[in-house]
Amino acid sequence: MSNNLKFYINGEWVAPSTSDTLDVINPATEESIGQIAMGGTADVDAAVAAAKNAFTSFSQTSREERIELLEKIIAAYSARMGEVATAISQEMGAPIKLAQAAQAPSGLGHFMSTLNVLKTFEFEEDLGSTRIVHEPAGVCGLITPWNWPINQIACKVAPALAAGCTMVLKPSEVAPMNAILFAEILDDAGVPPGVFNLVNGDGPSVGAPLSAHPDVDMMSFTGSTRAGVEVAKAAAPTVKRVAQELGGKSANIILDDADFAKSISRDVFGMCMNSGQSCNAPTRMLVPTARMDEAAAIAKSAAENVKVGDPAAEDSVIGPVVSKVQFDKIQGLIEKGIAEGAKLEIGGPGRPDGLNRGYYVRPTVFSHVTNDMTIAQEEIFGPVLSLIGYEDEEDAIRIANDTLYGLSGYISSGDPERAARVARQIRTGNVHLNGAPVDNAAPFGGYKQSGNGREWGRYGFEEFLEVKAIMGYNAAG
Repeated sequence: MSNNLKFYINGEWVAPSTSDTLDVINPATEESIGQIAMGGTADVDAAVAAAKNAFTSFSQTSREERIELLEKIIAAYSARMGEVATAISQEMGAPIKLAQAAQAPSGLGHFMSTLNVLKTFEFEEDLGSTRIVHEPAGVCGLITPWNWPINQIACKVAPALAAGCTMVLKPSEVAPMNAILFAEILDDAGVPPGVFNLVNGDGPSVGAPLSAHPDVDMMSFTGSTRAGVEVAKAAAPTVKRVAQELGGKSANIILDDADFAKSISRDVFGMCMNSGQSCNAPTRMLVPTARMDEAAAIAKSAAENVKVGDPAAEDSVIGPVVSKVQFDKIQGLIEKGIAEGAKLEIGGPGRPDGLNRGYYVRPTVFSHVTNDMTIAQEEIFGPVLSLIGYEDEEDAIRIANDTLYGLSGYISSGDPERAARVARQIRTGNVHLNGAPVDNAAPFGGYKQSGNGREWGRYGFEEFLEVKAIMGYNAAG
């Protein structure tokens, strides 16, 4: 990749203002797969200036012009989707089959769903004599994570472009190669100069000055709650809009009338997917206390079938976690679970047998967990499941809501109406009933410390729009 050591600013690949570089590490081998340039305030200033200048004209483009642009991006992305999948697998450890089937296609999916929204969205409507106009929010700063990298890039960039905004993207420095490919795709598709800009770097050197920049009108951030707080603090003095998709500790309520074998086995696999590195992973499984041992046996059996291995191998269900930092954090939390008295059913500290190199984690199941334990409250971001007992439906709802987070929730029941009734009492932005998958057209985001605002589909599109009231527009002559 020839553009690793450059930034994409004002439609050109340019040299950074600093000489700092960072090795991108393949978590399966612990070896570098290349270097990226690390930017600073001067690079942010240049990118924001380009975006501000481009906003004047791009914000005035027609719906038809932006539809045509999104269609060109979809075609260019489709042509290079295999490259995107390979990059993601190598830089963050997703099994190649997952990268090809879910990680890379998720980016395409967001562009396609945004295109559908753009074709029918009502940008203007009348309210009596007043015309209500939806206009682009302005210059947007976008900060994205490493766990579903192109998914999070696309679900911000697609609606921002469709709304008529211009933007500066700071992708995760841990998994940045897919973002460089993405910038090349947008360039190939003919995105006008300055509309999309890419600056690589870390939070303090690039994320902070981008968040604080007086010419940035909106920040859209996905990452940890801790980092999200810092973005909001940096953005506060300029009173810019801040949309955040943050951490999660999602409860998965297995009601007593559910098919235990089916529901628990399915959800153990779902929790482990992407090595547990999903903010909406169902990591707290709530089961009737009287059936704890039964549930634990099913969960243990399911975890035994989650094959950990080389991301390049076709039979690997999960690969390594993304970095040594994440590996060490997960190991510490597993040790904490043991120390606090949870029962270890399978897994535990250390790498899986036969994997002596790479940041591989054993699929781990704890039973007899209480909701005040560290492993029940902290986001582990690894393939670690906590089984928590409840006494009745009311108790299950109470435990599910007893968390700082509110991103997602899961409910299994033999009675769909019962599942829906419980879902209405869960304080989260998403709830999945009986294994229902995510929906690209539905809003994604959370309550409480899981963030604010929504992404995906029409709701994500509206985040990038301002609302103007023009009074007297329809006044009688």
